[in-house]
Amino acid sequence: MRFGMPWPGRDVGREAEQAGVEAFCAGEFADHDAYLTVADIVANTERALAGPAIAYAFARTPYAHATALRQLHAQAPGRLFLGLGSAAFRINRDWLGVPAERPVARIADTVGAVRAWLHAENGERVRYAGEFHDLDADVRAPVLGRLDIPVLLAAFNARMAATAGRVADGVVGHGLFTGSWWNDVVRPAVARGAGDGDGDPAGTRPLEHGWIITAVDDHAPERAIADARRMIAFYLTVRTYDPFVAHHGWEEPVARLRDAFRVGDTDAMVRAVTDDMLTRIAVCGTTADAKDALARRAGSLPRDVGYFAAPSFMVSRGRRAAYARAALALIGALPDPV
Repeated sequence: MRFGMPWPGRDVGREAEQAGVEAFCAGEFADHDAYLTVADIVANTERALAGPAIAYAFARTPYAHATALRQLHAQAPGRLFLGLGSAAFRINRDWLGVPAERPVARIADTVGAVRAWLHAENGERVRYAGEFHDLDADVRAPVLGRLDIPVLLAAFNARMAATAGRVADGVVGHGLFTGSWWNDVVRPAVARGAGDGDGDPAGTRPLEHGWIITAVDDHAPERAIADARRMIAFYLTVRTYDPFVAHHGWEEPVARLRDAFRVGDTDAMVRAVTDDMLTRIAVCGTTADAKDALARRAGSLPRDVGYFAAPSFMVSRGRRAAYARAALALIGALPDPV
């Protein structure tokens, strides 16, 4: 597995690449754009993989996703990947003002349309006919040429994971993922989808990228652990993850943390996250604690790229940068995935 991290900024990022980090990803939210961040990554690194993990799939047209990647490819050929996420129903409807219904079918069609632009050759029309996208573009300029950039889908539940196996090159796993969720739900679903799909390229194992909640601080390990618990709690306020909660038998603590979230009691949210939840999801505490966690968690890590991600919920930018630097001590401790 390659050691990656969300882009920590150019200063820490350059240091991280020199230390051996092999991939950087860019998230997306109301205050940061995925492709602008990827542009910063490729401008300030030399070898590492770079890409959105994820970009909101429906915030842009397939044309816009593809043209951004083409421009980035000119600066970082062979280093790019594209991670797309469907985003939450309310984000699509209320923030982006785009249709929010049938996100699985819509994102599958988006992958096909993005690929039509990425695979377009000079002198050929760009054609794609899908349920949501219909392209017939005659680009009379020598600006195209096939780009085989891997396309991954953020896949939490089984249906989206199967869709990733069917139409994409792999998945981007969530920071909540446990070994059980990878092995019992996500990987079997991806395999089912890949068995009857048109993923590209054919005949290869689907790629696995994934986020890993990571908070290491040898001077204040209790604060690092609390930050990891708070991040887990914040994620679990989202009901989309209810099948994950039921799979692990965590309904009671999740009900408590959601009650605490509704009244703004973040301390109670932290207390509601059990030791079992923390151990199975996060890498946190001292450097020694984190290395021990990695030693027992080969099956709960993505097989190809793991993004060791500092908690972000109620954590300052400075502390996130400190967590990113501290995580570099874990590079040599990675186990072989199973």
